[in-house]
Parts: sequence; C-alpha cells; structure tokens
Amino acid sequence: MKTVLGVDPGTAITGWGVVAGDGRQLHLIEYGVIRTSAKVPLPDRLLAIYNEMTALLRRHAPDVVAVEKLFFRRNVTSALAVGHARGVVFLAAAQAGLPVVEFTPVEVKLATTGYGGADKHQMQEMVRWLLKLEEPPRPDDAADALAVAICCLHTQRP
Repeated sequence: MKTVLGVDPGTAITGWGVVAGDGRQLHLIEYGVIRTSAKVPLPDRLLAIYNEMTALLRRHAPDVVAVEKLFFRRNVTSALAVGHARGVVFLAAAQAGLPVVEFTPVEVKLATTGYGGADKHQMQEMVRWLLKLEEPPRPDDAADALAVAICCLHTQRP
C-alpha cells in the first residue's frame, strides 16, 4: 500500500490531500487547504506554504507527492502565481527526499472519473464516492488535491 500526498497548488489556496491505497482500495487519511492572504508579501506567502507543506510531509510521511501540472489559457499572472506555489511544493518534497509526479488536469479527470472532460461536480462526486465520504470534500481545492492523489494511486506512478 502506497501513501500519496496530492497537491493542487496556488498562492491564495493550496489544496492538499493524503490518500493511501493500492489502486483498487483507497483510504482517506486527511485533507485540507493552506490559505495565505493577498495582503501579505509574496515571499512571506510562499514561506507559509513551504512551512505547512514541510509539516504535512513530516506528519504523514508519504511515499510520493503528486502535483497537478500547470495549465493556463489566458491569465499569465495567475499562472505565474501557481508556478511559485508549485516550486515551493517541489522544494519541500525534494528536501524530504520524496519523488514528485505530475498529472495534467485531463489525466486526473480520466483516472478519477473515467472521462477526461468531467466537470467540477462530477469530479467532486467521484472523489466522494471513491473515498466513501458522506459529502464531497470542501473546499474545491482540497477535492482537487484528493483527485490528484487518487490519480497517482490509480496509475501507480512512480
């Protein structure tokens, strides 16, 4: 059985979820978000994300960190912000000696729902069903992070 820390990075909200499983059976361990205020300077926000991520890695000792790949169409500014948060997550994982795997949004949807064009609601419902939860995980960023972890376990990378 492998333990995966799934991450949906962002500077305002970084979603995370820890799931253990063998690809067929999945067990939710914990999930949540790291929030930072836009009123705080970017370096301090990144430090907060790094500190929380480091604490999560110590607390859960995952086998792998799975991160959603950066994908953007129009807003370069938000893509840069996500890139900063991704870098912090990668740094924390590297310092912990953990492998990082990346998945595109389509890969996550396909591995989680069986359909690469699934919408947010379909994704959240499938995450709820796969993890045997009474309600879909909230907020959306945490549900997305859990889907990334599930994708990793379903595809067994690495």
